[in-house]
Amino acid sequence: MQFVPERITTYWLEDLLPEFSGRWNSIPGNVRGAILVILATLSGSVMGAMIKVVGQRVPVFEILFIRQLFALLMVAPIIIKSGTSALKTTVWKLYLVRGAFSFIAMSAGFTAVVYMPLAEVTAIGFVRTLFTTLLAIVFLREVVGIRRWSVTIIGFIGVLVIIRPDTGEFNIYAILAVISAFFVAAIMIILRKVSQIDKPSTIMVYQSLLVTLFMAGPAWWYWTTPTLSEVLLIILIALLLSAMQWFYIQAYRVAEAVTVAQVEYVRLLFATGIGILFFAEIPTLWTLLGASIIVGSTFYTVHRSAVRKKEREAKEES
Repeated sequence: MQFVPERITTYWLEDLLPEFSGRWNSIPGNVRGAILVILATLSGSVMGAMIKVVGQRVPVFEILFIRQLFALLMVAPIIIKSGTSALKTTVWKLYLVRGAFSFIAMSAGFTAVVYMPLAEVTAIGFVRTLFTTLLAIVFLREVVGIRRWSVTIIGFIGVLVIIRPDTGEFNIYAILAVISAFFVAAIMIILRKVSQIDKPSTIMVYQSLLVTLFMAGPAWWYWTTPTLSEVLLIILIALLLSAMQWFYIQAYRVAEAVTVAQVEYVRLLFATGIGILFFAEIPTLWTLLGASIIVGSTFYTVHRSAVRKKEREAKEES
């Protein structure tokens, strides 16, 4: 009998995939969501480590520009299939603002990752939840009670504990991490607006096109020809970022949003572990204290938002 590996492989896949799919779907939605979030945060933490390595020599703008080229390749089928209809929108000004904000958030955030301990920059990144609360009050006219105001203030105290301005040393990279968190929050507010108007495909196309254009100029100005190993790492960064986004999307599909948000704090454990193992970044007591304050305050904010949402839904049903 002639040996046909393709046929054996096909049979193996045909037997395995339905079995795996059935077992996976039998797991409760929130548990599946938690697993997906853990995979997303692990992808993001490994990506951060690679950014830290490559960013020692290759400018951040260049890393981001090459990454955006890969993002364009991923949305190319949408552009080819939809043509100019993928660009039709009545809120192009919001897309311009979102593109500019994404440029700032990515540039500041990646720079902070390169020059700060991974645990610190990850902990500071969680304050985007608190910034989202503040921006929602201003732009979405959301009503926030005294408890959420208090928790938000406490969360920002946690940032000060990590930065420790009392030492007299001005940490520009910690400030960049805070700036990145603020603009990520602003991006989420804009996303709430545009997602009510345009299709997801239009949002993805504009995001990829505009951020690539914003990155092109600085990347050209600061260009440093990367080595083959650096190119491979940048490709891995792009793939890990795409994987992280995919895991998050799937997590939000199968699990409650509050579950996804709460499990996300495992990212801090991954970042701390990678920092210790590969970069000898031993967290200080101040970092651990500040991170605990930030995580606690943002965790409460997420939990409180979920409670209020259920209360509103209960009132609407009654």
